[in-house]
Amino acid sequence: MTWQSRRTFLATGTAVFASPLFGQTNVNESNTTEFDREVSESVRHNISSFRALDWQPYFSNLKNGAVLVDISSRALHYWSEDEKIYKLYPSSVPLSEELTKRGRTKVTQKVVGPSWSPTPAMLERNPDWPSFMPPGPDNPLGTHALYLSWRHYRIHGTHDTRKIGRRSSNGCIGLYNEHIEELFDMAKIGTQVLLI
Repeated sequence: MTWQSRRTFLATGTAVFASPLFGQTNVNESNTTEFDREVSESVRHNISSFRALDWQPYFSNLKNGAVLVDISSRALHYWSEDEKIYKLYPSSVPLSEELTKRGRTKVTQKVVGPSWSPTPAMLERNPDWPSFMPPGPDNPLGTHALYLSWRHYRIHGTHDTRKIGRRSSNGCIGLYNEHIEELFDMAKIGTQVLLI
């Protein structure tokens, strides 16, 4: 190999190996989802944590079915009352601990094509948001929503599929639209919900 070809080889090799470092940018600089570095770490975490669970450690019974949302693994588990159905869905979770609520609640209302109004706190953080959004492709609640006994908290779909598996919500739990439609059909008014 000549001196000139070695220099070309080294320059090309250095450029190839260095390009990912120089090419990386935070694609999402807004507060709607976490940064890419954090997403990479959480995806690795999800691979080991996204696993089937048994309902007994979390619920005393399955009356009306049960939903468990595991914030750390970003997963939603559903068990039917007769134990014949178990589902595990990837989910979006709140952006921060301050927006995260944990504990027991239940489904109080089921809505197809939900409308959306941001809370006063959301509008304070995001003054450019609309005060009301009708159902449709731009609605952040997606195609279906399960309203919980906690005011302003929902399990809902999303049209923005990039949010699933990330810290991206203002408190709600988001699912792919096809998953919320499936869960919507199985869940009842009174289905138990536990967020851990």
